[in-house]
Amino acid sequence: MTVLHDPTILPPDLPAPPDDGAARHLPGTPLPDRALMATDGTSVNLSKLKGRTVVYIYPRTGRPGQALPEGWDAIPGARGCTPQSCAFRDHFAELKALGVEHLFGLSTQDTDYQREAVARLHLPFPILSDENLAFARALNLPTFEVAGMTLLKRMALVIDNGAVMQVFYPVFPPDKCAETVRDWLRSPDGRPARGR
Repeated sequence: MTVLHDPTILPPDLPAPPDDGAARHLPGTPLPDRALMATDGTSVNLSKLKGRTVVYIYPRTGRPGQALPEGWDAIPGARGCTPQSCAFRDHFAELKALGVEHLFGLSTQDTDYQREAVARLHLPFPILSDENLAFARALNLPTFEVAGMTLLKRMALVIDNGAVMQVFYPVFPPDKCAETVRDWLRSPDGRPARGR
């Protein structure tokens, strides 16, 4: 049976993703020298950006009225990409005030698909496409497979001058990810060290 959905609403019984340790290697890791296409038409190389960058990574956004992949809601951590994006939109000004110079979403969907989501959700920041998984493979990011697609597991990265400073993984619930990042940025651990 095909179930149409509203991607802005999270079902109350979503399974929480376990911490499988797949992101433990990331803190302190320099980002790969790879350009990613952005929804604003630019090419972004995260390894070259100066200052503090936040990248939230998600599997895929859905569209209202379109069916989800079979079994999507039963996959721990799969559902919630739209609420996660909306939360970063809603906390955008706060994150900027806390020293975030660059904010991006990142998924394996193509840029045209992502552009629709940026426009529909009124996101004030671009989304980056790792459609061929080159960035994900270079960083050994955790993935999962469903319906013939290889998708990224949900996480958020705080990056200082091209190196991973902090990793939030697993992320649950997804609509609270931006608040979790914001709260960390407000903490003593989240303050940039001198010279970064």
